[in-house]
Amino acid sequence: MPSQSIDNAFTARNLTGGASDPTYAGALSFMRRKFSKNLKGAEAVVWGLPFDSAVSNRPGSRFGPQAIRRASAIFDNDPQYPFHRDLFEDLAVIDYGDCLFDYGYPQRAHGQIRREADKILRSGAFLLSLGGDHSVTWPLLQAHKEKHGKLALIQFDAHQDTWPDDGKRVDHGSFVLRAVREDVIDAGRSIQIGIRTHAPEDCGIRILHGYDVEEMRAQEIADQIIAHVGEVPAYVTFDIDCLDPAYAPGTGTPVAGGPSSAKILSVLRRLGPVNMVGADIVEVAPAYDHADMTAIAGASVAQHYLGLLAEKKAR
Repeated sequence: MPSQSIDNAFTARNLTGGASDPTYAGALSFMRRKFSKNLKGAEAVVWGLPFDSAVSNRPGSRFGPQAIRRASAIFDNDPQYPFHRDLFEDLAVIDYGDCLFDYGYPQRAHGQIRREADKILRSGAFLLSLGGDHSVTWPLLQAHKEKHGKLALIQFDAHQDTWPDDGKRVDHGSFVLRAVREDVIDAGRSIQIGIRTHAPEDCGIRILHGYDVEEMRAQEIADQIIAHVGEVPAYVTFDIDCLDPAYAPGTGTPVAGGPSSAKILSVLRRLGPVNMVGADIVEVAPAYDHADMTAIAGASVAQHYLGLLAEKKAR
């Protein structure tokens, strides 16, 4: 089997090029990318954030990065749909592994994320983060704002995450309000898609509610996102509970009445014109999953991010 690879996550000699590990075997990095802490030459970095100490309902998303990596094994051989290309033919991507947290000091986790994210972004690489609960997006936004300036936030979610805090604590339901108050994101250029809960404040952020999304075509949703955000640097955050629990049951705060994975992945595929400078997928909690369907959806979101990057590079 001279054309087959095995354990490409460790044996790969280059950062580009597809792997051919059997889907049922081999080291489970994200899409078989090389595991490395060496940022030299990397154009995109996949990084796990196994933290879920800031949830308000069911815990378990600390296991999200593991589950997403496992599910991504099915994508690493053939040209990746819907991009008609091997995403890694020219795009150099590494799996940077996970952020190290001391579980005895959960209050230090966000600071650790911020420091390591700053280091990765200084290398010039695009950072794709795998959560973890949604609070991890707060230090990621801070790091990206430091590099790119004030950001537009594109948020796929069932929740607005604009609940109040005291200015010191932050959880997975309050980080957006904090980002607005501390001038990290531009509320007037930000948009939330799939919202089907109510919070005390909308902060001036544009909202496409869940029932509205159900009536809209994917192209219409994408067009509204692109028009609203414009050309400013945009950070895309995807809470897996944006999807209806029928498509993503493995999450901490599922809300019925959401869109299908097919529709929202189709929206993501159309976001090429957006100036996406960073992205994440969060709140995958495999303990509540069935047949890896939530993990597969999460891996598909991450794969679409990389597809947009590969497509942009090829232009």
